[in-house]
Amino acid sequence: MSVKQIVEKSKPAIVRVEANRERVGTGFAIDPSGVIATNLHVVAGTDNIVIKLFDGRAFDVKRVLAFDLDRDLALLALDLQQPMPYLPIGDSTVVAAGDPVVAIGNPLGFLDYTVSDGLVSSIRVASEKLTVLQISAPISQGSSGGPLFNPYGEVIGVATMISLEGQNLNFAVPSQYLKPMLQESKPLSLSEFAAATTFEPPAGKIQRQVPIHDVSVLDGCKPEDLEAVARGVAEAIEVGAPLYNKDDHESCFKIYEITAKRFEKDAACAGVRDAFKSGLARAEAMTTYTEKAWALRDTFDGLLDVMIRKSGTRP
Repeated sequence: MSVKQIVEKSKPAIVRVEANRERVGTGFAIDPSGVIATNLHVVAGTDNIVIKLFDGRAFDVKRVLAFDLDRDLALLALDLQQPMPYLPIGDSTVVAAGDPVVAIGNPLGFLDYTVSDGLVSSIRVASEKLTVLQISAPISQGSSGGPLFNPYGEVIGVATMISLEGQNLNFAVPSQYLKPMLQESKPLSLSEFAAATTFEPPAGKIQRQVPIHDVSVLDGCKPEDLEAVARGVAEAIEVGAPLYNKDDHESCFKIYEITAKRFEKDAACAGVRDAFKSGLARAEAMTTYTEKAWALRDTFDGLLDVMIRKSGTRP
């Protein structure tokens, strides 16, 4: 199939996923009954998930059929009156470097149904439980959970994350992990799911110190400046938080550090640069990567809070 044919055929089965009205990702139906596949990090820890279909209809998710922490996947259930279009799952075990792929997602949360194409760059063994597809098809924040297609219009991966340390380094979880989740599903209510996927620092070990900034920290910032910072911070959290939840605290910290150093140097307004400088200094004083990661996450959360209070800017 051509890229255009894949897009035209698959769009009705691809959805927008909103969690707590703050996080936005992508998902897609894998069963006509309304089973939606997406990334776990898009919906983790929330009991308010809304699915918006291609035709404009919106549905509140009432049940989560399954989630896989090791592979960052979740299956959500919609209560539909009629069957919906769904996507065929291909055999991701035969995918090889050099194969062409097509990705469709919602970059930045508002560029709905954006299409990109590229190649499978490599097959990476991330752990004993996880193999990932490294791809050159660009993906961005908001595209997480979107389908990755082979030339036959079959889903062979779920767009999962990008690396901020290099150019065009994007990753997808192979679709082979979805079928067992569907076959062995154990439905949870939204409240049960939220409780099971809320990840906090270990009690008594990490003291969070989210800065409570005065709104004057944003003096001199233009709306587009704040949007750039919010997007950058949200992208760092989207990549880093799943690594932290897998106990890779060092990698999480390094992702956060790259973003903090970039804005400490290049942010358009002095107050924001100073906030990142302070967060980096606090992280440097910590002894473990766990503490360092939370020091920068506290800085991120404090800045996002003050942006929302001042102008409603959200990632």
